[in-house]
Amino acid sequence: MTAPDSELTIDPEALRLRAEKALRTARDRTHTLTTCVDEHDLTAQHSPLMSPLVWDLAHIGNQEEQWLLRAVGGGDALRPEIDSIYDAFAHPRAERPTLPLLAPAEARGYVHEVRGRVLDILERIELRGAPLVDAGFAFGMIAQHEQQHDETMLITHQLRRGPAALTAPPPPAPEDGAALPDEVLIPGGPFTMGTSSEPWALDNERPAHHRLVPAFHIDTAPVTNGAYERFIADGGYTEPRWWSADGWAYIQEHGIAAPLFWRREGGQWLRRRFGVTEPVPPEEPVVHVSWYEADAYARWAGRRLPAEEEWEKAARHDPESRRSRRYPWGDDDPTPEHANLGQRHLRPAAAGSYPRGASPLGVRQLIGDVWEWTSSDFLPYPGFRAFPYREYSEVFFGPAHKVLRGGSFAVAEVACRGTFRNWDLPVRRQIFSGFRTARDAS
Repeated sequence: MTAPDSELTIDPEALRLRAEKALRTARDRTHTLTTCVDEHDLTAQHSPLMSPLVWDLAHIGNQEEQWLLRAVGGGDALRPEIDSIYDAFAHPRAERPTLPLLAPAEARGYVHEVRGRVLDILERIELRGAPLVDAGFAFGMIAQHEQQHDETMLITHQLRRGPAALTAPPPPAPEDGAALPDEVLIPGGPFTMGTSSEPWALDNERPAHHRLVPAFHIDTAPVTNGAYERFIADGGYTEPRWWSADGWAYIQEHGIAAPLFWRREGGQWLRRRFGVTEPVPPEEPVVHVSWYEADAYARWAGRRLPAEEEWEKAARHDPESRRSRRYPWGDDDPTPEHANLGQRHLRPAAAGSYPRGASPLGVRQLIGDVWEWTSSDFLPYPGFRAFPYREYSEVFFGPAHKVLRGGSFAVAEVACRGTFRNWDLPVRRQIFSGFRTARDAS
């Protein structure tokens, strides 16, 4: 085994430019998501599961003010009176429309003023000397935070009723997808999980540690709509034997019989995608399924969901060098040739896409396209330390939340890497979630 994690060395000025680019990229996306609809759509609550878009906008600015202007820059508060309004833990999403929210124009002015001051701080501050600023961590954390809320706002756009407000070209089609094997064998043995040196990794990704993982097989690509349709046609939603007790109770209570946004019409399955109704494409990874649905499909297929450590070993471990990479393809940052990220396409790419993004053993689409449910509960790694605040990860640890890995087409490059961990309740379906299956090698 190599030492846990390889060290990443970044020139200070290059780091400053990287932080500025990450912040500006996030803001450009926020602008797109909040200017493509009218004021009514910005202030309306399109689902009790989600905040009004204008809440997310001002929350982005408030977090940036608290962490970068006050904590890093040492400046006075601009709008201390709104801190409680935009505290995500103080107010559940369902009640946020009742709060005295900043109006759209005021929210835009606020986030613009905060950003101008932040860029001034970034230009002059030393990116070393304290944990919050070492390697530009706080700037990377805030860029990731904004991109995570951009993904949340994109989910709100998917839930929104009305004509399409967003457009994007389709992703490229794979040239060799039909020739790929159904699954890949991942040899047993130790590997390094997590990270201790990735500069902008968040607390739940740390520290790097060794895991011993027995050999297993994992799907070459995520489960497709076509495969999931066969599960439905075979009575998957009517056979309790495929479901956990909680899952069966949930789908019965809510009358669930297909992925969210699907409907049967004229002998075919249709889906609603960002204001457009279209036939369900059989070659794309299935999306908008809960953990319960993913688990039931895996049982029906005679397989199981991969454990989190299995997923990460498939994504990062290089058997030849015996080290863990940052990404399946290596240590370089993602490009459009590696993965479907950053809201470029507004849909998953066909299964088997992105050969340049494959892992050393040939597993594809481990980064981007759809978040992938794993069988694992969201738990801390050995040696975990909350930083810079408990509410990011620690308060969610436990069996109530399941881990998702890999990101989706809605995830930005800055908020997606081989160690990144997402988590949610097993009932969640509005998120851009899919899955792949696994089985023991023996």
